[in-house]
Amino acid sequence: MESAKIHSKSISPTICLGGKLMTFEQPRIMAIVNLNADSFYKDSQMKSLDEALRKAEQHFNEGADIIDLGVTSSRPGAHLSSPEHEWSQLLPALETLRKAYPEKYISVDTYHASVAQKAFHAGADLINDISGGGIDPEMLPWVITEKVPFVIMHMRGRPENMQVQTKYKHLLADIRQEIAVKVNFLREAGHVNLMIDPGFGFSKTLEQNYQLLNQLSSLHVFNCPVLAGVSRKSMVYRVLENSPEDALNGTTALQMLLLQQGVQMLRVHDVKPAIEAIRIHNFACKAL
Repeated sequence: MESAKIHSKSISPTICLGGKLMTFEQPRIMAIVNLNADSFYKDSQMKSLDEALRKAEQHFNEGADIIDLGVTSSRPGAHLSSPEHEWSQLLPALETLRKAYPEKYISVDTYHASVAQKAFHAGADLINDISGGGIDPEMLPWVITEKVPFVIMHMRGRPENMQVQTKYKHLLADIRQEIAVKVNFLREAGHVNLMIDPGFGFSKTLEQNYQLLNQLSSLHVFNCPVLAGVSRKSMVYRVLENSPEDALNGTTALQMLLLQQGVQMLRVHDVKPAIEAIRIHNFACKAL
């Protein structure tokens, strides 16, 4: 992955999931289902399989385009999980959801290549790796081999130490450079089925998150769909001086700013408010 020069070859911002092309004439919604009790937002902590399945059903009924299943917390300071524990928790939910919703899209949030491989063969449509293949050295080679739809998120280090790796010479230029290394590595190997996530809250200070937000449109240079998640994160509740539980209004405000920056997919805890933000944004754009 030596080269970090951004390839200018035009690639339509679409992604193929489950053999079907997802297009982005309007922004899409990725809804979070946490299969753990260690999320920073307590209302998203699913304490049983039945609870997780009910949450997934609610998300789909409210209009989510894709469910993102995750077992391991990636909050600042969290330690890496074991792939064995992660898979034992993930498999029952993935199998049940795949059976219940054969036509719906399911993403799996993991940084373990072995878990990603099993999940993909068990019916997952997309692998969402917070490290963009940086934690497990086997992830990117496997993604290339099987041409797996893949989210490259920007993060330095690991959740346990990422917040001490926030020194950038030029924030946007450095982030783009670090993403470009991985995008080019995959594209040079013939893999183009990618999404980009700037990684709000990962290896970034509060101020850096907002600097990134205000210049996010620069990531469209990769010609990949851009996925962004700010839902109830500390960049919301630290500014508002409240808590994740009280951060829905602030989240919606930030999501509108993301939409103005051309983000193609929002990763959310709350589907209905995000859908409404998209509807307002789309109507406003038509009025221009």
